[in-house]
Amino acid sequence: MHETLEDFSLGRSIQPRGMIQKVGVIGCGAVGQEITRAISQYGIDVVFLDLDEDRIKLIFSQLEDQLDDVINHWGLTPVEKRAILSRIKGTTNYNDLADCDIVIESISSRKRGTSIEERKEIFKKVEAVVSQDAIISSNIATLMISDLAAVLQHPQRAIGIHFILPVHKSRMIEVVKGISSSDEAYQQVIKFAGMINKRIVRVNESPGNIVTRMMVTTINEACEILMEGVASVSDIDIAMKESSGNIYGPFEMADRIGLDKILKYMDNLYQEFGDKKYKPSPIIKRLVRANYYGRITNRGFYNYASGKAVDQTVTCAVIK
Repeated sequence: MHETLEDFSLGRSIQPRGMIQKVGVIGCGAVGQEITRAISQYGIDVVFLDLDEDRIKLIFSQLEDQLDDVINHWGLTPVEKRAILSRIKGTTNYNDLADCDIVIESISSRKRGTSIEERKEIFKKVEAVVSQDAIISSNIATLMISDLAAVLQHPQRAIGIHFILPVHKSRMIEVVKGISSSDEAYQQVIKFAGMINKRIVRVNESPGNIVTRMMVTTINEACEILMEGVASVSDIDIAMKESSGNIYGPFEMADRIGLDKILKYMDNLYQEFGDKKYKPSPIIKRLVRANYYGRITNRGFYNYASGKAVDQTVTCAVIK
């Protein structure tokens, strides 16, 4: 019997597989770390890829600190912490992703724009090493998964997955099928979501999906209320949390994500839709120019220098 090239190709569909055993995460910044922890917590091996060995050591140190904080709040035991960390491996080599069932791109860029070309290069490098039926995904906020999948030889394997912050508390993920995404790939992601205790919200492909578009407009409106002098940063956050049941208010969420990232999301959505509701508030622009990015710099809408979020009047000074 003669074998053809088609016998070795992915073809038009991904073959059904068993349970997800290993997941790769490309880029382990603040969000990548939350994703890594959430996956490992449910008994799945995770290998994260980052820039260099020093960066990998720092990430493990940050993961330990985060887990220790959970322990201090009685949410975890030391034994469970060791088990979670034992399932996590850091690497700088794409070849270490070869046996992953799903690989999720989650890079964090401080550059303006979508970094789409950089993400496309990542997709190509991942496809070069993973198996034929591995899923290649991106934790997309304002990008279209079809744009990233266009560089793949087998774009049907690409599915967009958007984890909602904070990942360890949110019980849902947004899942996006691209133009070429297969039903088999989508079913694998549904299976994966169930394994990490997440509910699927299926989203028709659109920049920003549901959560990002709702979030940035809420943050913009909160900034308008602040500039009008209606209420303080902390009071606006308290009102929104009490009335909506959200874990964080709009300013707390912005600081947690990073004001530079929020600015990128708004710029990208404004460029895509041309709707003024996505146009970044002057407060956000000026805080970013002052390098007040939020928690990562210990200063944003709140001051975190003391280890706690302290409302401050700096915002008013910045916008004048």
